[in-house]
Amino acid sequence: MTSTPSAPSPDSSAGSHEPLALPLDDADWRRQLTPDEYRVLRQAGTEAPFTGEYWDATTEGVYCCRACGLELFRSHAKFNAHCGWPSFFAPLAEDRVEYIKDVSLGMERVEVRCSRCHSHMGHVFAGEGYETPTDLRYCINSISLRLVEHGDAQE
Repeated sequence: MTSTPSAPSPDSSAGSHEPLALPLDDADWRRQLTPDEYRVLRQAGTEAPFTGEYWDATTEGVYCCRACGLELFRSHAKFNAHCGWPSFFAPLAEDRVEYIKDVSLGMERVEVRCSRCHSHMGHVFAGEGYETPTDLRYCINSISLRLVEHGDAQE
């Protein structure tokens, strides 16, 4: 019998990372981020589909949190889900993200946040039938990410 993969459990973040000089309050975040970045990263907003810079990107590299720079996803885990947002089948490592139960919009979803700065990335969905190793789709806002191209990544 084959079991259907499920999305990671909400509130199941593992580990922590060395703190950077992150903004400590709302005013600091507002100064550091553009208004659109702030709306998505700090207020859990969503960018419109098919508008972000990475939804159809095929460049090799590492996708980092736009707010704090933590490496979150690798390009080899990115796939085209035809949904209008960058989609990944797994994070770089489970301790890079945290999962929060989201019951907004009249449905239950699992929100994905950066484990270092707790910024909103998007949501993870399970069991949609994509032919990926995990059957998960991390649907992530482009504006939440910054792509460091393979040749530009620090060793």
